[in-house]
This record gives sequence, C-alpha cells and structure tokens, in this order.
Amino acid sequence: MSNIGFVGLGIMGGPMCRNLLKSGHKLVVYDVVPALVERVAGYGASPGDSARGVAERSEIVITMLPDGPEVEQAVLGPAGVLEGARPGSTIVDMSSISPLVAQKVGAACQAKGVRFLDAPVSGGEPKAVDGTLAIMVGGDEAVFNEMAPVLRTMGSSVTLTGPVGAGNVTKLANQIIVACNIAAMGEALVLATRAGLDPNVVFNAIKGGLAGSTVLNAKAPMVIGRNFKPGFRIRLHQKDLRNALLAAESMKVGLPLTSTVQQMLMALMNQGKGDLDHSAIVNFIEQMAGIEVKSPGDLP
Repeated sequence: MSNIGFVGLGIMGGPMCRNLLKSGHKLVVYDVVPALVERVAGYGASPGDSARGVAERSEIVITMLPDGPEVEQAVLGPAGVLEGARPGSTIVDMSSISPLVAQKVGAACQAKGVRFLDAPVSGGEPKAVDGTLAIMVGGDEAVFNEMAPVLRTMGSSVTLTGPVGAGNVTKLANQIIVACNIAAMGEALVLATRAGLDPNVVFNAIKGGLAGSTVLNAKAPMVIGRNFKPGFRIRLHQKDLRNALLAAESMKVGLPLTSTVQQMLMALMNQGKGDLDHSAIVNFIEQMAGIEVKSPGDLP
C-alpha cells in the first residue's frame, strides 16, 4: 500500500479518497476549504496543512481540482505540491483541464525529476462514489503501469491514451459527445411532449435502438422526473467545452456543435442554473418551445 497525498476534496475528490482508504492506502489530504478536510479526515485520512505539506509526506500526490488555474496554483504556486515533492515521486492530476496546461505542469515536474500523469475522469459523482470512474491517462507507459493499481481503486476503466496531455484531450472528446448527446435528447423529448406523447413511453421505445446510449439511460429519467440534482454540474461542463474550443482553436479545428451547446450552457449559467445537473440543458430547449417535458396528464 502507498502513502498518497490528495489535494482537492470536493464533490469528486471526497469519494475518491474514501475508495483509496477502503483499499488500504494511507492518505494525507488538503483542501482550501477546512470543512472538506475535516470530512475526509473523518474517513480515516490525515489532514495536511498545505499542498506542499501533503507532498512532503507522500510518495504519490493526486490532485482533483476545478480547472487549470487551480491546478497551476496547487502544483506550481507558492506552498504548492512541487515545492514539497521529492525527485522520483509521482504527481497524478485527475482534474479536467486544458491539455496545454497539463503539458505545462508536466514539463515543470520533469524539470524537478518528479514524474507526472494527467488522468481526468468521467462518470460524475455517482461513479466516484462507487469506484467505477472511467480514467483517461496521459504520460509515460512505465509510470502508468506503476500507478494503474492505485487508479483502479477509483475506476473500472483505466486507459493510457498517449503522452502527457493526451488524457485531457480524450476527456474533452468524451465531454463533447456527452454534451451533444444530452442536447439532442432534450430536443427529442421536447418534440415528443409538444406532440402530445408521453416522453417516458418515447424514451422506452427508443432506448433499445440505435439512439440508445448510456447518456440517454442516465439522463432521460432525470429530465422526465424533473430531477436536476447535480451529478455533474452545468458550470463544470461549460468549462470543459470552453477548454475543448480553446484546444480546437490552437489546432485549427472547427467544432460547430460543441460551440452551440457551450452557448446553451452559458445561457443557463446566466439564469442562475450553473449548479444544476447537466441534464438541465433541456431547460434551454424547453424555454424556446414554451413547454416542459412531462407526461400528458401532468401538463397544464
């Protein structure tokens, strides 16, 4: 079992820590929010006083933070992980960030003799809780092979996708597909409701055909049940699509569907809906149609 440091204990990091502890690893944890540190300490982790302090006590440091600026601050900034990391130790950033930022952090780690993987995840809070995240990894194959058993305590799928930065390119590809899938589902269910059909019947009719998907099975019942409790928040998905568009611009790749859905997410954030589940993309389409996705008996 390893001595692992963990920085970033929010909606994803907290349950990921719990699964590492269940697997027998020793954890030192830190977050800028003291209450989150106290919560994870209650699971059996040792609290750290800073990101640097966590690194000084660990062989492996995992970071799980909202976006690139937070990763740069936590790893490269004053009292950051890299100040406390010893040569030969490993930093695994599991945040969803720009591939360019991942490469910048990786280069800084390499200059100090610290190994680095970017390893963003997919699955949201439910899969973080049950340890079945999909983990997409970029970095050196030998480092990946050494870290894979640790990553498998948090995920059911752990895949090396290429060099540093490749993990986040893969995650952005994942987020594009998920966002566009939810938007398409929203349009379909709004159309069905406007036509007087029961959206639940339509969902059950199409889920076994070519339109069926994991996204449809997970999100259609939430929309029909008007349950937008966040598993993955709109504001975080907007951030991911923004990173996808910035990466695409740097490579001169057009992403017209991604751009459209990102604008939907921005509009919902401006309406105060940024902390709803990303299934609430349907709200944007409902507003355009002037109708909510409901069974006919529930309509006014």
